[in-house]
Amino acid sequence: MFRRRLALAIGCAMLATTPAAAHDLPQRHVMNAFVKLDDQQAHLVIRVPLDLLTSVRFPQNGQQIDLSTDSAAMQRALDAIAHDVALWEGATPLRAASSLGRLSLPSDRSFERYEDAVAHVAEPLEAGTGIYYGQGFLDARFTYPIVSADSRFSIRTLVVAELRDYVKLAVRYLPSNGTSSAFLISAQDGRVVLNPAWYQAAGAFVILGVEHILSGIDHLLFLLCLVIPVVRLRQVVPIVTAFTVAHSFTLIGSAYGVGPDGPWFPPFVETAIAATILYMALENILGGDVRRRWLITGIFGLVHGFGFSYGLKENLQFAGRHLLVSLLTFNVGIEIGQLAVLVVLLPVLLLLRRSALAGRAGVVVLSAIVGHTAWHWMIERGQALRTVRWPKMDLMSLVTLTRWVAGIALPALAAHWIVRRGGAFFSRRLARERLW
Repeated sequence: MFRRRLALAIGCAMLATTPAAAHDLPQRHVMNAFVKLDDQQAHLVIRVPLDLLTSVRFPQNGQQIDLSTDSAAMQRALDAIAHDVALWEGATPLRAASSLGRLSLPSDRSFERYEDAVAHVAEPLEAGTGIYYGQGFLDARFTYPIVSADSRFSIRTLVVAELRDYVKLAVRYLPSNGTSSAFLISAQDGRVVLNPAWYQAAGAFVILGVEHILSGIDHLLFLLCLVIPVVRLRQVVPIVTAFTVAHSFTLIGSAYGVGPDGPWFPPFVETAIAATILYMALENILGGDVRRRWLITGIFGLVHGFGFSYGLKENLQFAGRHLLVSLLTFNVGIEIGQLAVLVVLLPVLLLLRRSALAGRAGVVVLSAIVGHTAWHWMIERGQALRTVRWPKMDLMSLVTLTRWVAGIALPALAAHWIVRRGGAFFSRRLARERLW
């Protein structure tokens, strides 16, 4: 039975193979910044593309900026940046004690290192330099008095906030002691803590996990398929637990960089997730053994863990030095979200199974609706998968594949053996009690 289920799952994944075009990512404007801490001061050194300074107009001489009369415009630009890119020490907003700015050519590469950026901002613009409007940068340095370099610091950007995620601020945080870190944030991220405490990271990732599961319609449909034929709570617990343990395994592995990589893998995972939903819907329709559902659910949970990792990847930068805590609490958030869904879902299913969709017909109808949706998803995602280049199977790829196959197969076989041994043990014990 188990081999037939696994073969059906693999067959579902292989069906999704029709060509189509992938979607292009939108172009984004990116600002570059450093936040450097000293004992009594914080320094913000930032480079802003001129076309993002929509509230400031520099005087022009034809198509170029009139650099001889830009002092007033420069001060307005510095004031605008200081307002839109703000720093906090704890709950206290910082006020710049000094500011300095200059214009730069698009070809300048000074912002690759903090020391080079600071030196560049202090240098006057060379005589005879011509900068076309909207094609250069405004480079600025702000200095803020602080109470202690050991405080919690946060940053927020509102530069062209109406564009939301299309305008990014790349921040390199350089504490006075400790490890530097990098962030890529936008206006919709709000205030971002640069050096979060473990409990701040934990709280943020619990919320992120809840939001992720509640907004992941494919994960919710998979959860629905799992519980459609289940009528007892004691049957739900091992199924959801197996799903949790399995997706935690691949989620943590991906976060630590030991998972497969390349442009082919995300569309492959998305296609496989749709295939898992379709498989569970078909199993419901055909009448699979619910008692063994936890095992196949655990295997499919490994696939969903990779899907969770893509939703988490861009947010791991906010974990600071607390990566493992953030991963674990993200899983806690996912489980809280799943339990919240089940609290609502199970009574509704029970009501439907006792009224409009009673008996076996209800399982078939509900599963057919979900399976129809999953089938279309699998075809669409499979079309996108056909457009990406698959990796060459070199030695490193084979090593990675072997690790993941072993990591998936060994826990599955161990769990299957434990359950079989445990079932045999309890059966013998029950038989002895009956004899007595």
